[in-house]
Amino acid sequence: MQATTLALVGATGGAGTTRTAVELAAMGARDGDDVAVVDAAFTTQGLSEYVAGRIDPDLTALLTDGPDAALSAAAYPVAGTRNAERSGSGGERRERGGIESDDGNDPPDLPGRVDAVPARAPFERIARAKTAEAARKLERRIDEAATTYDAVVVDAAPVGSNEAVAAATSVDRAVAVRPATAHGRDATQRLRGRIADVGGSLDATLAVERPGSRGSDAGVDGDETEDSDAGIVRVPATDPEVAAAPTAAAGDSAYARAIASAYETAFDASLGVEFSDPGVIERFTP
Repeated sequence: MQATTLALVGATGGAGTTRTAVELAAMGARDGDDVAVVDAAFTTQGLSEYVAGRIDPDLTALLTDGPDAALSAAAYPVAGTRNAERSGSGGERRERGGIESDDGNDPPDLPGRVDAVPARAPFERIARAKTAEAARKLERRIDEAATTYDAVVVDAAPVGSNEAVAAATSVDRAVAVRPATAHGRDATQRLRGRIADVGGSLDATLAVERPGSRGSDAGVDGDETEDSDAGIVRVPATDPEVAAAPTAAAGDSAYARAIASAYETAFDASLGVEFSDPGVIERFTP
């Protein structure tokens, strides 16, 4: 059975798209699925930060110099999971925060696997990977991932490049990731129009809160209707450091619960992950 492919498209720069992609993948692995995160944000190359050790080859090499290589050649376990530790690719993680969690516990042993297919390349190759021809190859690589993994998450920048258009229009579902602010809401409307211009559509929106923010954009801008609509999931703030990811791989925090809800909405699927019911004190503790 072909896996579901999902594009997470940032409505703005710095919306938290890459981190959210990694967290969604970890939640899928927590449910027993093998999940790939494919990088379609070639300019920022942010997904590479979630891989410890050397990245060679990367995705852009497969799109330009290695068309016959299997996608698995550029797939690496996401650091901070037990799979990365077993593969030996977690050895350099300690320099960025340690393979262990901040409290000294071992990384979670997930039932499924989380692999990243990152872009990490010099400018010259990035330029070649951003052509229309390379974008068509990217579409085929996404299809290839769907035959290998149970679910595929594509990390895409705001639609304005060939690779972003390919990501947003070749997948089964496309979801916007925006800051939980009035600016983020407005940016999502512009993104919706751009995706419609290239023949695509958005299936849902994830509104990500920022650490230290007031939280809700509803009330800040006076419009509470959007967040009450179906298809919009609010994701609370979490530690933004790369070394803290994936936060949703274990535990039953509000963040993990929100990521589970986001996963079900984004993929239009049900998870079997169970969370303990909070006690009376937890329910009334901010």
